[in-house]
Amino acid sequence: MTVERSDLEIRPITGPAELDLFVRPPYVLNDELAADLDDGHRQPGWMWVALRGDRLVARAAWWGSPERSSPALLDIFDIDDDTEDDESMQIGEQLLRTAMAAVVPSGTQPPEYVRFIPPDWRDHAASRRVVEDRMTAAERTGARLVVERLRLEWRPGTPVPARTGRLDFRPANDPGELIALMTLVMDGTLDVHGRDDLTRMTPAQAAAKHFNGELALYKSPHAWWRIASLPGGEPVGFVIPARNDYNPIIAYLGVLPAHRGHGYIGEILAEGTRILAAENVPRIRSTTDVGNVPMANAFHRAGWITFEGQISMAWPKEDASRLATS
Repeated sequence: MTVERSDLEIRPITGPAELDLFVRPPYVLNDELAADLDDGHRQPGWMWVALRGDRLVARAAWWGSPERSSPALLDIFDIDDDTEDDESMQIGEQLLRTAMAAVVPSGTQPPEYVRFIPPDWRDHAASRRVVEDRMTAAERTGARLVVERLRLEWRPGTPVPARTGRLDFRPANDPGELIALMTLVMDGTLDVHGRDDLTRMTPAQAAAKHFNGELALYKSPHAWWRIASLPGGEPVGFVIPARNDYNPIIAYLGVLPAHRGHGYIGEILAEGTRILAAENVPRIRSTTDVGNVPMANAFHRAGWITFEGQISMAWPKEDASRLATS
């Protein structure tokens, strides 16, 4: 049950003029907010604050596509770490419920909550408190942990292994062929979101959803995409180098079930890295679930570092109608 607090003002920011207010709590995304407002990835109506007088005691912000009227992700949520724990979490809960009632279209499933975290956040009391208090406040509105992920980065100067000759690479020009390979990769996937999709749809539907909802939308050259095959032409896997709105990325990498366990993942990753490195990029980023140990190990063997972590939480669809009323 949310306790309404009469001394709080909860509202969206008025516009860019209030960014100085919004960025008072430190966070890795603060420096991107001005540009995000300019290009439409943020809207003032998606950026909410809880104020006690002129003191910011909580904030929340959503991110989305400039072409969409509703946001895709809740990626900023902060509460006052100098306020007593339970009171601070109550304020955060109240802010989330109030803002979500205005931001999320009625009856729809709210976007996931994502927070970037130090990779060793459990080892330090201060960072552990920051992460866990925000998770607890979100849980009070019905959110549940979906997955913890590793955020990985390749930096210029890190060697990229030469091709071994075991695999050939060709452009992935045919969306139908790529979706078919993605369908095969769904078998035995360790990706939490992929496994969740398989509880509600067929592997082919899950692959098409991923392709159409993400990969096909990248504005970077699709000519970068590669299918890996044995010298005789049999497909082994694929890699999707791309550039999102902020960084060059390895968007997706997969090895077909029949070819897992032979070390091909490292060669496929190297090919994707090589393509982006040739563009003289300042970094390349990617993510993988903490539980996807083979994928994480492949990145680490290739010299990628874990520079950050990420937690993702979600609200069950059936709980959406209760968010504003509990």
